[in-house]
Amino acid sequence: MTGPASIRTVRGRAVRCRVAGQGPPVVLLHGIGRTLADFAEQHALLARDHRVVSLDLAGHGGSAPLDEPHTLPALARATADCLDALGVDGPAHLVGNSLGGAVAMRLAVDDPARAASLALVNSAGFGGQVTIALRLLALRPLGRLLLRPNRAVVRRTERVLFHDRRHVTPERLAEALAVARRPHAARVMLELVGSLGTVRGVAPGWRAELLDAVARLDLPILVVWGDRDLILPAAHLDAARARLPRARAHLFADTGHLPQIERAEEFHRLVTDFWADHPARG
Repeated sequence: MTGPASIRTVRGRAVRCRVAGQGPPVVLLHGIGRTLADFAEQHALLARDHRVVSLDLAGHGGSAPLDEPHTLPALARATADCLDALGVDGPAHLVGNSLGGAVAMRLAVDDPARAASLALVNSAGFGGQVTIALRLLALRPLGRLLLRPNRAVVRRTERVLFHDRRHVTPERLAEALAVARRPHAARVMLELVGSLGTVRGVAPGWRAELLDAVARLDLPILVVWGDRDLILPAAHLDAARARLPRARAHLFADTGHLPQIERAEEFHRLVTDFWADHPARG
C-alpha cells in the first residue's frame, strides 16, 4: 500500500501529492485535466524499491491554482518547488503522461540536475495532431461551455482515454467529475490549451524549441505509446524516434492514452528495466 495522498503547503499554495517507498527517486506527472490517480497503479508497484512522488500539477485535482497564467514553464517551476519541499533535490527518474511528459521535458531542460532519465508516456510535444475535443477548447467562449461539469461529458471523455473500456470505472468517473467541478478547473484548462495550441492543433513553436533542447541533453530517454490512442495518435512515436534518435521506444498493442493503467505490469517492467540500464546518478 502506498497510503493516501496528502496536502502540502508549497510557497503558500496547497499541493496534493503522494509519497511512498525508499530508493532512487521517481516522479510521476499526469496529463491535462487529470490527477495523480492516473499513476496509482504505478505508484504502488514502483514504491516497492523506489521513493515515488506522485503529484497533482498546479491547478489540477487537489492542487491549488497558480497566481500566474498556467503555462508549461509555470507548471515545471511549480513542480520543481514541490520537489524541493519534499526533499527531492537530486536527479530523479521523471515519468510524464501526455501533458506531464511535456512538463517533465521542460523540467529537465530548465534544470538538468533534477533529471536522471525521462520516461515519456503518450507525451505531448511530438506532433501537432490532437483530439478535436482539445482543439475546440481554444475557441472561446465555446471552450468554457464545453468544460461545464457534466456526467455525460465526463463519461465520454473517460471512454476515449481507454481502449479497454473496463477501465472506465465508477471510481474514475467520480474522480473526473469532482475535478471538473472545482471552481478554477475551466480557467486552468483554457489557459493551458491557449498557451500550447490553437483550434488547428498543438502549436509548433514551443514543441520545436523544447525538443531541440531535450535532444541536447545527455539523458537516457524512453518514449512509449499506446497504438489505439485517440488523444495523441501513435504516429507521434515515429516523430519521437526522428527527433530523439538515441531514445528507446516502445509501442503497446491494443492500448489507449494511458498505458500505465491499461498495461500496468508490462509498463512497470519496461520502465524498471530501462532504469536498471541507466541508474540514477548522485
